[in-house]
Amino acid sequence: MQTVKCAFIGLGVMGYPMAGHLARAGHPVCVYNRTGSKAEAWVAQHQGRIGATPREAAEGADMVFVCVGNDADLRSVVYGDQGVLASMGSGSLLIDHTTASAEVAREIAAAAQKIQVGFLDAPVSGGQVGAEKGMLTVMIGGDQQLFERARPILGHYARATALMGPVGSGQLTKMVNQICIAGIVQGLAEGLNFARKAGLDAVSVVDLISQGAAASWQMENRAPTMLEDQFDFGFAVNWMRKDLAICLNEARHNGALLPLTALVDQFYAEVQMLGGGRWDTSSLIRLLNGYRNKESG
Repeated sequence: MQTVKCAFIGLGVMGYPMAGHLARAGHPVCVYNRTGSKAEAWVAQHQGRIGATPREAAEGADMVFVCVGNDADLRSVVYGDQGVLASMGSGSLLIDHTTASAEVAREIAAAAQKIQVGFLDAPVSGGQVGAEKGMLTVMIGGDQQLFERARPILGHYARATALMGPVGSGQLTKMVNQICIAGIVQGLAEGLNFARKAGLDAVSVVDLISQGAAASWQMENRAPTMLEDQFDFGFAVNWMRKDLAICLNEARHNGALLPLTALVDQFYAEVQMLGGGRWDTSSLIRLLNGYRNKESG
């Protein structure tokens, strides 16, 4: 595969390993991170270069990858004198892995088009473990030709990539993903709590039903830690609430009804009030197993 000069903006729990996969595949990578020590650690591990600003990191790059927190973070590294669009050349490609709104994806695509820069919105699923193992699912919105150009590079950290439609479609697909996860995690929490209240061996129950129609990624990967009351890892409740806010806002515009999603979002708000903003999303079970009363008492 021909080497592609890359820039990677945002070295959080997802971006750090994703950028690492690009470097290990032989692509020259220049990184930028708001906290400079993280960029220094990445370069010490993977070599490459550090950009002092997003603009500096993106200068001369064929493809610029962004993986930051939310719409505001995304705009802060894309626009302005020090944003990536200030230095990206004609024919280069901006790929956004942030879980953000479809609105901001369309906005950035329009701004990029004015300077002949391509754009794909490409949120990911699979969590930190998926990023580290190069086994992410990438949901993409944009032009078919740009997708075909990006797909081999995305393959360094993705096991599945698909073009879901025009710009914004990747973000809309990620919203579906988060809506489904919210319902599944709540159902799993209730099921495990029910098993215990019924006097069953919950571990044995999970071992059996995980081989049937109730099986899910959440059951396989989170049921054991939920039963052990362990939540100091994984996808934080704060981030899930950010994502669900995007889902609920989009639903207000397109008319979709999300009653269960809205309810689970409020359950996550309760977890935050218990001090669990950094707990894994599977911590919903704590609202059922007496933790709420224990904390208030």
